[in-house]
Amino acid sequence: MKPDIKVVFMGTPKFAVHSLKKILDSKYLVSAVVTPPDKPAGRGLKTQLSDVKQFAIENNLLILQPKSLKSKLFIKQLEGLSPDMIVVVAFKKIPKEIFSIPKLGIFNLHASLLPQYRGAAPINWALINGETQTGVTTFLLDEKIDTGKILLQKEFEIHPNMNAAELHDELMELGSELVIETIEKMAINSIIPQNQPNTIQLKDAPKLYPITCRINWEKPLLEIHNFVRGLSPYPGSWTNFTINNQQKKIKILSGEFVYSTEKNETAIIEMKKDELLVKNFEGYYKIQTLQVEGKKTMNVRNFINGYKNMSLVL
Repeated sequence: MKPDIKVVFMGTPKFAVHSLKKILDSKYLVSAVVTPPDKPAGRGLKTQLSDVKQFAIENNLLILQPKSLKSKLFIKQLEGLSPDMIVVVAFKKIPKEIFSIPKLGIFNLHASLLPQYRGAAPINWALINGETQTGVTTFLLDEKIDTGKILLQKEFEIHPNMNAAELHDELMELGSELVIETIEKMAINSIIPQNQPNTIQLKDAPKLYPITCRINWEKPLLEIHNFVRGLSPYPGSWTNFTINNQQKKIKILSGEFVYSTEKNETAIIEMKKDELLVKNFEGYYKIQTLQVEGKKTMNVRNFINGYKNMSLVL
């Protein structure tokens, strides 16, 4: 018989929604959902709700949106809920004042096999670095970021040419399953938390910024390819093209590379009938899908047709 467990859930984006839904589907009591305050976004500064809040509204869950997680009022609200567990998925850093509130503990789901890829963008960086394996981890929170004792892990084989959106969805499903398994085992005290191993060469997953996402066409072709798929479709790797003497910022969302004698010591762009190639010292990268700044995503044929008689400079 499943024990009665009261859960407080903390999360923000779509990745977290899947775990929250799994908790509800598994018939655990969600006492409250904690998510960031609403904020204006877009050109019209329309109020934007987090994905987690939208789901919570649709399922009539109590929603808490503190401006500060250290707020005395918020901490008193949590204490009043008397949760057995707090589950954290894709949220902000949790202050230590909250750690002792749940009776059975507070744990986080992370989209990597810790201790590798600690940080804000583990899915992107695993692909950028050309990993063939990743996974998900649940771990107890401590005062540092992603360093707490490991509870459970599940591995995932990264398929060739998989992009960030595809890997995100796979790990979202796998992670939600791991969350349920962790709740079940914590409820009966059947997990022995393990210290994260002191791996000599750790790979981090820092937050991505626009400047981080610019393509360096002088790098080896495989690195360029992994960089593009690791940032596709969001935030998107980008480059500058000069089109008819006007510089345009263009996101490159997919492509393929070919090692070839058809190469150039310094990177150049070449346009053929239905192809857009960037040549470098190893061969060329054939762009397949792109997005001109301010325009919709398009395939390379539509791009060429839309910019007829153009001269391109990388």
